[in-house]
Amino acid sequence: MARGIERETAVTPSREYEKQLVGRALADDRLALRKLVELHKDRLFSFIWRMARNHHDAEEICQEAFLKAFASLDTFSSEYRFSTWLFTIGYRVCLNHLRRKRALTGELDFTALPHERHGALPASIESEEAGRLKELVWSAVDRLSAPQRATLVLFYRHELSCHEMAQVLELPVATVKSHLHRARHRLRELLESVTEHELQEFRNRAGAAG
Repeated sequence: MARGIERETAVTPSREYEKQLVGRALADDRLALRKLVELHKDRLFSFIWRMARNHHDAEEICQEAFLKAFASLDTFSSEYRFSTWLFTIGYRVCLNHLRRKRALTGELDFTALPHERHGALPASIESEEAGRLKELVWSAVDRLSAPQRATLVLFYRHELSCHEMAQVLELPVATVKSHLHRARHRLRELLESVTEHELQEFRNRAGAAG
């Protein structure tokens, strides 16, 4: 049984495979715990990083989320996917982190733009103008509320359905749809007000430099 489990793909684990790993983890199988981390750490980090916009903070939040998940593993219900349950815990931890940060600084630092593994594509395959547009998009996303930002990331980057997002965010499906609709509308407003002006300035600077 264990050998068959280890051959399961790490890219798209099935619900049954996750259940088997959780069962083994509950029986103090450390290999199963490590496998759960391996299967979900990258997607969880990607989601949290888009919320926190800080590499160090995202790593700490993910670590805390895994610790909380494993500490309460006996409360996990097979009605849900383990990944959905883990994202829910990660989202809670991230919101608490953002609230503490707001209380300490008076505002959130969302000025950092993606430059590394979860950011822009290499310059060799992406023009500077396209890269600037991507920066403008994510800068606008950063100005959305946390629930609106979360729905956009979960829907477009992680391809979750509205029902799955409702489970992660612990909100009614209708509320999730409302957040997504408002996020799209607000993002369109923000981008319409800045992109053409910003990109024209970028083109002018590029032309002057050339």
